[in-house]
Amino acid sequence: MRLIILVLTFISLNSCKSTMMESSGVIANNPVIAHRGAWKAENLPQNSIASLKHAIALGCAGSEFDVRMTADHVLVVNHDPDYMGLFIENHTYSELSKHKLSNGELLPTLKDYLLAGMENNPNTGLVCEIKSSKTEGRNVLMAENVMALVDELKAESYMSYYISFSYEILEKIIEINPDAQTQLLDGSMSPEALKEAGISGLDYAANVFRKNPEWIKSAKEHHLKLNVWTVNKEKDMDWFLNSGFDYITTDEPELLFERIKN
Repeated sequence: MRLIILVLTFISLNSCKSTMMESSGVIANNPVIAHRGAWKAENLPQNSIASLKHAIALGCAGSEFDVRMTADHVLVVNHDPDYMGLFIENHTYSELSKHKLSNGELLPTLKDYLLAGMENNPNTGLVCEIKSSKTEGRNVLMAENVMALVDELKAESYMSYYISFSYEILEKIIEINPDAQTQLLDGSMSPEALKEAGISGLDYAANVFRKNPEWIKSAKEHHLKLNVWTVNKEKDMDWFLNSGFDYITTDEPELLFERIKN
């Protein structure tokens, strides 16, 4: 009988531990999304693990990063289609990783980046931008590989949003996981159209919202998340804060925190 009680206690404790791990992905109660991590103030490389860690240390609600895929189908974190003058799609990870970031880091693989984002991270969500490709079939493959890796690492509770300029990529993500939170970046769809498509929110450039202010009200009425990029000036930060945006993506997270205080 005692053995049964011990076994049940062990199962219960591990169940609680698992729940705690899952709940550790709870997003901080602020609108600050660090664009490519929090890099600028500390002179860190964009999209580096160091910039991700600094965004977590600041307590940002999210840290955005960009995903591309190498010639040998390794998912890497980099904004531009080329890395150190090498076109990522045409080179293997082994070839690319010979060139280090300015702080000495290797070009981060998505796997290493996600693992870093899951470590000592109480409330900063990971905002994963999947960069589109012009190669036929590659967008769907990237979406499938990203979602498979997130599942493999049990990282879903840390993923706040999947974002992309490619509707095709978001469509595939929703097909794989209907509960995944998604945001379109290209400014091409109204809130009504996004709602109809099952996309969770709009993450448009600041000028898109300036030209279409009615979309802000419509997004709220359709219960869509509002995000805006990339807002670096105080007056613009204040305008989007006063407009009730859920998130503001910025290269200046420290400044945005100051504007929130004021």
